[in-house]
Amino acid sequence: MTCACGHNHNAEPHECDSSGTPIALPTPMIALTGRLICNDTAQMMTALGLLPDHRDLSRAEPGNLRFDLWQDEDPMIWHLSELFRDDAAVAAHQARTADSPWGRDSAAITRDVSRAKVTPALRPEQRGDHDPIDHLLHIAFDGGAEAGLVRRLRADDDLSLSLVAVAAGTIVGHLALSPLGGDRPALALAPVAVHPAAQGLGIGSALIRAALDHAGAAPVVVLGDPAYYSRFGFRPADLTSPYAGPYLQMRGDLPKGAAIAHAPAFAAL
Repeated sequence: MTCACGHNHNAEPHECDSSGTPIALPTPMIALTGRLICNDTAQMMTALGLLPDHRDLSRAEPGNLRFDLWQDEDPMIWHLSELFRDDAAVAAHQARTADSPWGRDSAAITRDVSRAKVTPALRPEQRGDHDPIDHLLHIAFDGGAEAGLVRRLRADDDLSLSLVAVAAGTIVGHLALSPLGGDRPALALAPVAVHPAAQGLGIGSALIRAALDHAGAAPVVVLGDPAYYSRFGFRPADLTSPYAGPYLQMRGDLPKGAAIAHAPAFAAL
């Protein structure tokens, strides 16, 4: 159920399992959780009027990975759950907020907020991750093609590995491996996605290294920037494929000119 402010009542945001293999970051992410408590009806009306814009502007900040607000059964209370790239992103958010209508007009509303340092972790996808993976892929690729690809791979039972990076219950990275048809068993690495606010922290590298460990001796083929993928041992691949060209790369051994076929889901791209 929603009220005039557009917030969900009696429905907290998806909180997926954050257990898994930790990813070392240059600096930790920062999670903020807590409540906004209105002391009277006037403050509640201020919150109703200003929180939707504040939420949207906060989500648009380059260092924000999650900004969720929802109203309690008690209409005087809002719950918040936020995730930022690092301390600097929190400071930038607070500076923008202080000079905004919400910051100026809500000062008297009580804040009960805790702050925690967060280390992302890698783990295989779980059933409840499907919609959050879709959301991440839409954000990372500015469209729905990659989300549709992963959905079709999953439906066709062609996801050899679907790996996520999770921080404080938010999926901030994803990688898929799928089988390649050909004379030898091989795998396709695609797509690889990291939330724009978390790029450059090493999350993508951690996903790729974990996927290569999972693949073991099986050759892995990727379509991507050679300057980036060469650091993981990929080299130009002389293979027969609709994707043949300078961006087709391989880690492992397949015979020169060998034909490979991506899973049927790729045909829809």
